[in-house]
Amino acid sequence: MMTIFSKIIAGEIPSYKIAEDDNFYAFLDINPMTKGHTLVVPKIEEDYIFNLDDKVLADLMIFAKKVAKAIEKSIPCVRVGLAVIGLEVPHTHIHLIPIQTEADMNFRNPKLKLPQEEMSNIAETISKNF
Repeated sequence: MMTIFSKIIAGEIPSYKIAEDDNFYAFLDINPMTKGHTLVVPKIEEDYIFNLDDKVLADLMIFAKKVAKAIEKSIPCVRVGLAVIGLEVPHTHIHLIPIQTEADMNFRNPKLKLPQEEMSNIAETISKNF
């Protein structure tokens, strides 16, 4: 059975796409911690990041770095925080979260509810800076 992320990658579920290459896909989190909160996923389905092949893991981090640099150019922040928790969806994913303080990385914080138009504008801006 395909994960929700595989369905997003396949275009079966819409997403606010930031960037894509042959192996990876980046898109806005629909329940963001902060504006610009992005998920980066490999196109292969692997539940646990540390079960990825070494080359895939390294390439995933390099792709995520490029996405993070685009976020920094697009969203005012002190830096882009990175989190890998991976319990919500059984498909490896990296959270890239523009932060002002460490508190912005607390996953228990209430999530933002941003209008569709704002999400589209954020995705377009980050994508242009990728």
